[in-house]
Parts: sequence; structure tokens; C-alpha cells
Amino acid sequence: MSEATPMDTATESSPVPAEDAGRRMATYPHTTTVDVEVIVGQYTGHALVSRLIFVAKKAAEKQDESLELDALKIAVDEARKAEQTALYTEVTQRINGRCGQDYVCDAAWIERVDRRTAQKQDKLESELNGYKANLIKESIRMGHTFLGEFFYEKGDLHAALKCYIRTRDYCTTSKHIITMCLNVIKVSLELENYMHVLNYVQKGEQTPDIQQDPAIMDKLKCAAGLANLANGKYKIAARKFLEVSADLDNAYSDVIAPHDVATYGAFCALASFDRSELKQKVIDSVSFRNLLELVPEVREVVYDFYASKYASCLRMLEGLKKYLEYDLYLHKHIEELCSQIREKAIVQYTIPFTSVVLQNMALAFNSDVDSLEQEIASLIAKGQIHARVDSYAKILNKRHANHNTSNVVQTGKEYERHAKAILLRAKLLQANIKVSPM
Repeated sequence: MSEATPMDTATESSPVPAEDAGRRMATYPHTTTVDVEVIVGQYTGHALVSRLIFVAKKAAEKQDESLELDALKIAVDEARKAEQTALYTEVTQRINGRCGQDYVCDAAWIERVDRRTAQKQDKLESELNGYKANLIKESIRMGHTFLGEFFYEKGDLHAALKCYIRTRDYCTTSKHIITMCLNVIKVSLELENYMHVLNYVQKGEQTPDIQQDPAIMDKLKCAAGLANLANGKYKIAARKFLEVSADLDNAYSDVIAPHDVATYGAFCALASFDRSELKQKVIDSVSFRNLLELVPEVREVVYDFYASKYASCLRMLEGLKKYLEYDLYLHKHIEELCSQIREKAIVQYTIPFTSVVLQNMALAFNSDVDSLEQEIASLIAKGQIHARVDSYAKILNKRHANHNTSNVVQTGKEYERHAKAILLRAKLLQANIKVSPM
């Protein structure tokens, strides 16, 4: 019976392609907070403001007033720029006078903007009614679209969604259908109506000729990935993110950034893929490897996990977890994903051996023996590891099928088959029956 001693013999050697070996860098971020200036450079529109407010809320929970106020000040500036008075009021109330007079609620500005937006809304609604009276489908579609854009920019998402959905009956070309789908998807993501998102992604993908437009397909894949991630369907989410091309760039910055695609895709893949699928769709994927270059820390986690360098992988994962608690979409799932990744690492470590010394395994996982023993016991109970733990000797022993018994059964079946054949031939000869070959 073999025994696992050196932790670097746990599984096969590193799979990192030779051309990537020289590019690997230990660039793990030691900070556990975020830089709001980086957020400003990566997102636009509602995505920027939503992430800034989320970071501010998280920072307030962690009593990091400096980060909270930095995020809120930029959110105020963005709200004024977009003339979103409701958002402006909410954010200035959160600041509560902590940033000086420049960030105190300006009631006069709110009144001026509200009066101007009311006039614009009246104009758009009047124009739409005129289009409906003339029964011009394209004009009606554009009228609903303009009104939807008005409500979306104002921050009234429910009204915007209604307007965008109403354009469906007036779409006459594939381009119109895709525009409608993308608008509905964008608003539904903000409203966290993920069933709506998946329905309109499917509708968009079924639109004629859309498969030839990679930019649109990337947006649909991103939206589907976000919806499945939110629903906890990590394997489906991983496959969707992995299908996004490296050409996404800033084309969808009002929803998601390319480095988000790499991070979400990598974490979901590590938690849900087996080794062969991880190698085929992540490690060997040229397109996704290009996206991973945007997040070297996540790339290192992926490569170290596949190379069975679990101590390094899990240490970096723990640091990234603190950083990703500030992520708008990943924060609800980061604990579960990291837990599943750790469980998968423990299972993979035990596969090549008939027995494993828990003390050596604990060193490989930066853990103590007792905690690791409890984790292994839990995995045995779930049926993920087929073994027994010797709690006294602190050794994990694999369970093996009794090959001697299975051989005896097989031999018995063969003997029975031959005996029946001999008896049959004897009866045929006794009855003087001859069977001629055909």
C-alpha cells in the first residue's frame, strides 16, 4: 500500500503551456480594498454608479470611511452629470455633510432639473401619441425607444422596461429585435430580474443572422453568464463566460468589464469543471487566456490549481476573496465558490494514492490536521471521497473493491456457460440431431 509523503507528488506536473511560463508573475494584490479610480476607468453609465454605491455600502459595513466617501463623491458627480435627481438625493443623504458644502444636497438644482425633465417627458409622450395616430410602425418603435431611454437615464427602471418591451410589436428587422433585446436585458440585469434576462438572451440568439455579429454575441453571452451566476448555476455561467471573445474590450462597459468576464469565468470553472474540462476550456483556450492576462492574480490561481500547487492556490484565493467582497455580482457567491474550489482540491489531492498521511496533506493545504480531518469526513459523508480516516494514526485509507471476489464471480459465470453448452451438445447427439453449418 503506497503512502503520500511529499506534497508535490500529489498529481501530475504543471500544465502551464511553455509559451506562458516566462510570463507568469507573482502580482497578487496585498490590499483588501478597492481603488475607486480603477472603477471609474473600467465602467460607464449605470454600471459605474451602481458599483460605486455598492462599494460605499460595503465600506460603511467595514467601517472604512475613507473608501466610502471616495466612492460617494464620485457617485454624486456622476448623478449630477446624468441629471438623476433621485440618485443625487440618495447619495448626498448618505454623505450627510461629511465632505463639505460641495456635496450637500442642492434643492434648487433638483427643482430646475425636475422641471426640465418633466417638460421633456411631456414632449416625448406627445410625439409618441402622434406616431400612434399616424400608424407608422417604425416611428412608434422609435417613440417607445426614446421614451425608454429617457426613463432609463432618469433612473426609472420599471418605466424604462415597459417602454422597451412595447417596442417588440413594432420590430421589423433583425437589428430592431436585437436592439430591443439588449435594452430589455440591460434594464432587467439592474432590476435583478434574471428570468427576463435569460428569456431575452435566448430570443436574441435566435434572431436571424445574429451569429455573424461577434460583438452582439459577446454581449448576449455576458448577460447569460451574469444571470446564471446570480441563479447559482456556476457550470452554465462558466461556459457562457468562456465563450466570450477577447475582443470584448469596453464595448459593454455599461454592464460588465473584460476583467470581470475573466474573473467570473475562472472562479465558476474552478468550482464546477473537472480536470479535463478545465484544461480544455480554460488552460488551452487561447481566447480566454488572453482575458486572464488582464487579471494576473486570477490566472495564477487557475494555473496553480491545475498544477496541484494547492497551498499557493488557496492562499491567493483567500486574499482575492476579501477583495471580491466588493464586487457587485460576485459578492453573494464568493464564499460558496471558494468552498467548492477547496473541496475539489482536497478530492483531487487524494485521487492518486491508496493512503495519505493527514499531516503531510495539512501542510499542502495550509491547514491543521484536525480541521482537515473534519473537512475530509464531510466529503466522505457526501460521497465525494471513497475512503476511511484512521483518526488514531491520522491516515486516510482508500476503499477498494475486492478484485478476488469479482474474479471468482466471473470465473463461475464462465464455467456455468461452458457446462450448459456441453450438456446441450450431449442431448443433441443422444437425439441423433445434426446441425449443419449455414
